[in-house]
Amino acid sequence: MFADRARIYVRSGKGGDGHVSFRREKYVPNGGPDGGDGGRGGDVIFQVDEGLNTLTDFRHVRKYKAVDGQEGGKRNCRGKDGEDIVIKVPEGTVIKEAESGKVIADMSGDNKRIVLLTGGRGGNGNQHYATSTMQAPKYAQPGQPARELELLLELKMIADVGLVGFPNVGKSTLLSRVTNARPKIANYHFTTLIPNLGVVDLDDAKGFVIADIPGLIEGASEGVGLGHEFLRHIERTKVIIHMVDAAGTEGRDPVADIYAINKELEEYNMEIASRPTVIAANKIDAITDTENNPIDALRAEFEPKGIRVFPISAVSGEGLKELLYHVSGLLDKTDDKPVVFEQEYFPEFSNSYSNEPFTVEYNEEENEYVVEGPRIEKMLGYTNLESEKGFTFFQGFLKDTGILEQLEELGIQEGDTVRMYGLKFDYYK
Repeated sequence: MFADRARIYVRSGKGGDGHVSFRREKYVPNGGPDGGDGGRGGDVIFQVDEGLNTLTDFRHVRKYKAVDGQEGGKRNCRGKDGEDIVIKVPEGTVIKEAESGKVIADMSGDNKRIVLLTGGRGGNGNQHYATSTMQAPKYAQPGQPARELELLLELKMIADVGLVGFPNVGKSTLLSRVTNARPKIANYHFTTLIPNLGVVDLDDAKGFVIADIPGLIEGASEGVGLGHEFLRHIERTKVIIHMVDAAGTEGRDPVADIYAINKELEEYNMEIASRPTVIAANKIDAITDTENNPIDALRAEFEPKGIRVFPISAVSGEGLKELLYHVSGLLDKTDDKPVVFEQEYFPEFSNSYSNEPFTVEYNEEENEYVVEGPRIEKMLGYTNLESEKGFTFFQGFLKDTGILEQLEELGIQEGDTVRMYGLKFDYYK
């Protein structure tokens, strides 16, 4: 069975804890602290592998963990960094957060390698905490915790043209005729059980990649039949070839078939249904009623709407040249940038909204407001306030956690100073 979806668990490495130790050497009185820092935890990295074309591997392995950083040692020895884990996926894989379904990354276009989860920072050893008044600190900083996510992986094929239509209208025959693809062909419904890709080469025109999507039927967008499983594979296409059995060899009305499939596309994704479309009226070699030619009915119905109708025979090859060159011309008029899904979920901020405590107080001696607690330390550790995105998140964090509300209850005024673990800023609404 073609594997184009998977659900997996990923976890970055925990940062190694800082070490507490003191020099104990002969002839070295008052040696002082020498606890080393912990190592950094490993990252979770996704990378495109050109040799893969399905997500089959993820059916057998569902948990992926990077290595934790090692604890620091005595004599200022730093702990070893944890090894990264590199997860290889086929091009076109969309990575989503499982609970919300929001896109984290689209492994297509220029996105060949991304760091999805960063490992935790190693904690400082006790050597960092020695002061003139505290010369023998007996504590060290723990390493930052690991980060984890449940992910949905979806493979969305990268093709310029999507070939859609009811079962048994000749889509696989067309693909085999105009490309080097060799899909399974037989005279019964649902011969095609997996999407097939082929490359169309044209003389004196730009070639393109075409995807044959398993046959759609009415109700496909709601899960009926096989085609609904593969509708995602036309999300990247820029032009749609809608193929119908013009001869009505199975007693179907080709005009009604087109409206039925268009309805399924609209219900699945209205934007896809609005993309440039051409109609390939197949099996013209089997048309026997010359007085009521179904090609005339198709043209009268759809060409006034700007949808060209091309009578073809996928078996004999009649009309294919005109169809393919027209499709190539449509592609020349579209944006040549690949369809890449925008990021909607940002893992670097996902763990900041924990349930750990924090305090908001006013320090009269320093004349400043102090916000402290594990929750605040974790947020600052994972957020780059120098970036616009990070600072926007920081502002949202203060509001969403109720910190701003508590500061206002304490009587903070514009221009007053707020301190968070060494970070100081002036308060302004």
